[in-house]
Amino acid sequence: MTAPASGGAARGAGTRADGLAGGIARLRRALRRGARVASPGNPLAVAQLELLSVVAEHPGARPGQLARLLHMRPNTVTTIVNALTARGMISRATADGDRRAIELTATDDGQLAVHAWQATNAAVLHLALSTLPEPQQRALAAAVPAIDALARAIDRLADTPPAS
Repeated sequence: MTAPASGGAARGAGTRADGLAGGIARLRRALRRGARVASPGNPLAVAQLELLSVVAEHPGARPGQLARLLHMRPNTVTTIVNALTARGMISRATADGDRRAIELTATDDGQLAVHAWQATNAAVLHLALSTLPEPQQRALAAAVPAIDALARAIDRLADTPPAS
């Protein structure tokens, strides 16, 4: 990823981006906290849930692929995979054509954990949205396509190797 250019227009965009980044960071923290309050019995850490979600979306993924997708160190992925395997949420299988490699799949318990986490987050958001004035609810609903486009743009940038 490249840094934004300097200059007047870039400064205005940078200020907007800084405000958006701060708002998204606060939203992520609040959502994590709200989900923990709403589901205090959930024993999984957010990093475990995020990795489990990616495994559920990409059955047969290999640990190296997960590390790239999540931008995590391979040893971190291995630690999380080991913990989730011990909990029965991920199964390992030898990869076809390469007996040294393993492929990971979310088990039924893993799928249930992902769906429960998503449902908890949706319930927290639904409840929080219901406390906002109608104009703010409409503004947030109208922003969803732009937020999705922004997430895809960030993913594309993260998947692009840095220029040498």
